[in-house]
Amino acid sequence: METLPRDLASAAGAPIIIGGGLAGLMTALALAARPVILLARMPLAEGAASAWAQGGVAAALGDDDRPSLHADDTLAAGDGLTDPAVARRIAAAAPDAIATLERLGVVFDRDTSGRLALGLEAAHARRRIVHAAGDGTGAAIMRALIAAVRATPSITVIEGLEARRLLVDDRGISGVLAAGPHSACLLSSRTVVLATGGLGGLFAHTTNPLGAIGQGIALAARAGATLTDMEFVQFHPTALDVGLDPMPLVSEAVRGEGAVLIDETGTRFMEGKGRAELEPRDVVSRAVAAHIGRGHKVFLDARSSLGADFAAHFPAITARCRAAGIDPARQAIPVRPAVHYHMGGVAVDAAGRSTVEGLWACGEVSATGLHGANRLASNSLLEAVVGAGCVAESISGMAAASLPAPRPTALPAAPDVTVLRTLVSDTLGVVRDRAGLQTAIAGLQPIAFTDDAAADPALVALAIATAALAREESRGGHWRCDFPHPSPAWACRQAQHLENNRIVCKRNPSHDHPVASHAHA
Repeated sequence: METLPRDLASAAGAPIIIGGGLAGLMTALALAARPVILLARMPLAEGAASAWAQGGVAAALGDDDRPSLHADDTLAAGDGLTDPAVARRIAAAAPDAIATLERLGVVFDRDTSGRLALGLEAAHARRRIVHAAGDGTGAAIMRALIAAVRATPSITVIEGLEARRLLVDDRGISGVLAAGPHSACLLSSRTVVLATGGLGGLFAHTTNPLGAIGQGIALAARAGATLTDMEFVQFHPTALDVGLDPMPLVSEAVRGEGAVLIDETGTRFMEGKGRAELEPRDVVSRAVAAHIGRGHKVFLDARSSLGADFAAHFPAITARCRAAGIDPARQAIPVRPAVHYHMGGVAVDAAGRSTVEGLWACGEVSATGLHGANRLASNSLLEAVVGAGCVAESISGMAAASLPAPRPTALPAAPDVTVLRTLVSDTLGVVRDRAGLQTAIAGLQPIAFTDDAAADPALVALAIATAALAREESRGGHWRCDFPHPSPAWACRQAQHLENNRIVCKRNPSHDHPVASHAHA
């Protein structure tokens, strides 16, 4: 058995949170009135996409702003599939989320008058992006929350263990089978929270940590949970294109400060197209991908808008550019689209509950209905904070359940996506078509239901491909060149579940949450 902290026995049966990013840390802190276990595959300071977030946290705090406007922008970006009630609820909770983070030690940037400094990002009608340490928001938040978790005795942090399977019996969740470098362990609990992040590592071009391969989605699906919105993958239009894997992000905020997209001839190819570079991410990503597809190189040019002030505004981006031999004050930055965020995931209700008794999810692994077909910039960190609070409140209201007797369980292989990344990128990219999606399904189906190390990532990619093939339209982060327009018949969400070694898709009425009604003790 894996060596675990000596005080783990005192936390036996406690809620188990899988994931050490923002959603996991916030859930643990919100539950800290009782013992709680936080299971992290990597040390807390490593491997979480939250620490890489540059843009900030969206919140209607300006004198000219209000939560209803924030909700309206969220709905517009979601391209018809965002749940209006969810958008209103989370936008209304945003100011309190900022205050909560400040109480936990996060120091946000302020202007000369001492008020929170508010930035602008694409598809926002107001300046409402709250930053910490300029473009280092995610890292600053994570440092504060990790310190808070480390200082909380009721939180048992287990680092270096990866969840391989969720255990389920006739009462629902019964525990987690986890493994480290040398051995495995079984943690019994009736309460599990998935906070495992996204799936960008499935793709060859991504801004996510390479360990973000959708493992939480695979865990949930194999435990019987419903998935939803799996086809909607957001590509960030401006990843630093210098041959690195993963690709460093060049934040949306750079365009918010006036940077423009040009090609090798100096032509601003998005000029005159709506809000140009400040169009929603899916629009900008397709424009950049199409321009590259026509043989051009694409650059983000901040020389006129920021010039010598670039480093003061964006120190982390400056450092990454300079490491690649680029001075953004004097040179245009080479960029291309890369997978950045997944709008879909484990279907949850307003309390973060999945369709499996005892299983909750929050953060990017969940699908709350907030993002719809296309996430609004800087709503992701916000959703993680608000969602964590909702999950903790739901769990805190539950009566203690008796623990199941441990049962022998086969340990799956450690997930390995290496053999899949090219196939996934070639078929599930910025632009899709029937032939490519059928190729993806043909390649993924034989792997997803085997004991192969690629089985779990293949299952997640198969869910994306299956949903994308079914959705015969283009909307938000899902774009099919053979169905290039949105269809009223598809103004709905898709739910998916596993059945007899296949993925079954089902349409849901517009804005009707796909989580089935079920009782919680």
